[in-house]
Formats: sequence, structure tokens, C-alpha cells
Amino acid sequence: MSLRARMAIAAGVAVALAVIAVAVSAYAGTRSQLLGQVDNQLRNVAQPVLQRAGSGPGPTPTVGGGATNGEFDGSSDRDEGLGLDRLPPSSFGGPQGTFTVVKPDGTTFSPSQHYAIPPDARLKGLAASGHGQYFTSMTVGGTHIRVMATGIGPRGALAVALPLTDVDHTLSNELLLVVLIAAGGIALAAVLGFLVARTALAPVERFTRQTESIANNPERLEQKRLEVIGRDELARLARTFNNTLDALEESVASQRNLVADASHELRTPISTIRANLQLMRDEERLSEADREALRADVIEELDELTALVADIVELARGSKPGGELEEVRLDRIVAEAVERTRRRAPGLTVNATFEPALVHGDGDRIARAVTNVLDNARKWSPPDGVVEVGLRGATLTVRDHGPGFRDEDLPFVFDRFHRAREARSKPGSGLGLAIVRQTAQAHDGFVEATNAPDGGAIVRVGFGPAGTPDEEPGDRQIVGSGR
Repeated sequence: MSLRARMAIAAGVAVALAVIAVAVSAYAGTRSQLLGQVDNQLRNVAQPVLQRAGSGPGPTPTVGGGATNGEFDGSSDRDEGLGLDRLPPSSFGGPQGTFTVVKPDGTTFSPSQHYAIPPDARLKGLAASGHGQYFTSMTVGGTHIRVMATGIGPRGALAVALPLTDVDHTLSNELLLVVLIAAGGIALAAVLGFLVARTALAPVERFTRQTESIANNPERLEQKRLEVIGRDELARLARTFNNTLDALEESVASQRNLVADASHELRTPISTIRANLQLMRDEERLSEADREALRADVIEELDELTALVADIVELARGSKPGGELEEVRLDRIVAEAVERTRRRAPGLTVNATFEPALVHGDGDRIARAVTNVLDNARKWSPPDGVVEVGLRGATLTVRDHGPGFRDEDLPFVFDRFHRAREARSKPGSGLGLAIVRQTAQAHDGFVEATNAPDGGAIVRVGFGPAGTPDEEPGDRQIVGSGR
């Protein structure tokens, strides 16, 4: 079942229930009001008889069933002195009411035995007690009547009846009217429910068509956006979806650029290796020195190709951490990277100052990023230069004393495959600092590149919030320098 159908049914059922509740309440209210009017009429009809019942020295019943001691005068013993034998016989259709006396022993007296009110167990119990009052409805001789029974002390109970024919006729007419109104209301509720569902889901249907169009034409993603109208929940949904499309477009463009740049960078080493292999087919014509140089060049190009592929694979992982996240001692990772740099560049002086720092992340990726920053400083430092390494909290600062960054290159230092003019003659692919930025972003950190006032480049990398590890001997501050 579609969402539109479910909404239409829900709205229709809600309105239908409201219509039925109003109709039932109206019918019940009318019935209660009409029966109340008949009950008041019964009280008025019975009042003279009850007054006569209280005129003598015997018990004096009241409408509520109370009594005082006294006798009934001016009446026969058959009706316990109530004077009912002087009333003309009356059917259940008369406005003067039909009376019946129920004696304590269960026997009855009525001016008209053909229209007497038959005593049930409740009425006999009232006659036996002689006090109390209640109203009830019953059918006698095919006539629906309303009965008021009142205790008249030791003489039993007096039952007075009036017909409910007019009340039943009125209620029947109202019931027919209520049923017709309820049926019309339910039909109208179904129509309105369908219209409400169609109107409410119209923007959603428009969004669905647009998203299907985007899904069917992903190559035209940059041309597809949802139309935002108003400030309601649907407009918020459209804006959120558009933001998702922006992020998706940026990701797709980034991946396309990565593939295009990688293919361009891969051509050079592959072409060089191919040319060298072609020369090696005629190696008997080359001298031993040329053959050795050729083999060394092939190995060097293979090493560069391997490093380039590894860098591309690292960048393809994106900013989301892919490894197992754990608590990592950042200071120890930096210390190991500093020692490797000293071994690779024996003539370089590396001064390191850092304090214990604990971060939550992927230790392998962090180690790769730290190594790339130090390799960049080593590459640009003069042979007898100095590299300064500092770690405070989760922020790594590396400064070299080389030429620094050109002003036009500063905005693009961390871009993929970006290489300054001076760097194109040096080994590398231009992906090292791009990997550093990606790793920092994966750990909620930052990257920053500036030039020192007195020369050289400064690179700062943050790896997110830092914690304080449990102290061990020698961990408070680590300071090192050496070649």
C-alpha cells in the first residue's frame, strides 16, 4: 500500500470517527432529554394521587418514598385508599397516565386490569420495603411505556406509566437523520482524506521525481538540485538533500581529479621503465658501465613507481579512518620518525623537543603523516642544515632552514600532486603533504604552512584533542638533537 493511500485512509478514518462520535452524542443527548421530559410528566401525573395518599393519619408517602403515619380517606380498600377506583379506566396511550398499586404481598390493583403494569422482581421489592423510587422502561401489550414506581409505606408501591410512542417516533426520525449525516460525513471524510494526502505528498512526489532523475543521470550531478520553497520541514529536507549532493559532487570531483592526476604522474615512470627495458634488449651493444647505469635507473624508477602507487592508495582511503582506532602515544611516534630522519640524513641536525601526548586514532596513518612532514623538511634542508621538531599537546611543528615556500605556492602546499617549480627536479610525486592533510582531517585536526621570518618553512599539524598518558620515567619531557 502506498504512502498516499495510508495517509488518505488515516485521515478518512479520523474524520469518520469524529463524525460518528458527534452523531452518537447527539442521539444520546436527545434521547436523554426526551426521557427526562417524560419523567417530569410522570411526576406531575402522580402528584395528586400521592398527595391524597398523605391526607389521612396513616403513612404519608412522598415522591422520594418517605412516609408519615396516617390513614387514607374517601377511597375503597381495593386501592389502599388512593381513590384510583374513581378514575376512569385508561389505556397506555392516555395522557392522564395508567396507575397500578402493588401491595406488599405482590398482589396488584388497577382501574383497568387490561392495562395494568405487571410487577417485576424490582417492583415487588419496592412494594415490600414501602419506600424508594425509580424510573424504568418496558413493553406491555405491544406498547412501549415509561414507568415511575414510588413506595407508599406499608401499603406497597404506586406505579404510574405513560406511553413512549411519541418519543420513539421522534428518536426514530432522528436516528435516520443521524445515520444519513454520518454516512455523508464518512464519504466526505474519504474525499477530503484523499485530497489532503495528495496535497501533502505533492512536494515529496516532486522530490522523488528529481532524485530519480539524478540517480538516472549521475554524470550530470552538478546540474541537479532540488527546488527549495518556504521554510517548512520539506524545505529543510530539500536543503539537506542539496547539501548531500554538494558533498557527493565534491567527492566525485575529487576522485576524478585523483584518477586524472595519478594517471598523468604514472606515465613518466612507466614510460621511463619501458624505454630502459627496450634498451636492455640490445644490452650486448652497451658497455658494462652503461648496463649497470641502466639497471640502476630501472630500479630507481620502480621504487618511485611503488612509492607513488602507495601514496595514491593512501589518498584513496579518504578522510575517514580505515584502521582500528586506539589510544596512540603521539610523542613516541614522533621520536621514532626523528630517529629515522637522522639515519637517512647523517649530515642533518635534527633538534627535537616534545612532551608526552596521547591521541585517539590510527597509529599507522599518523606515523605515515609524521614521516612525510619530516621527509619534506629533510628534502628542502641544505646538506648541513638544521630541522627543528616540536610537539606540544597533539600539535606537531616542523621547521627547516631551506628556501621556504613561494608566496604563490602557499595556498596549494597540501593539494594533491602540487609541486613547486624547484621541486620538479627532485624525487617525489607531490602527494606527501596531501596525505598529511587527509590524515589530520581524519583525526579532527588541522594543517598549516607558513614561512619563518628569518627564512625556512614551518609546517604545523594537529591530530585532534590530546590526552595525558600515564607518566613513566623520562616521559615528562623529551629533548634530543643530533646528526
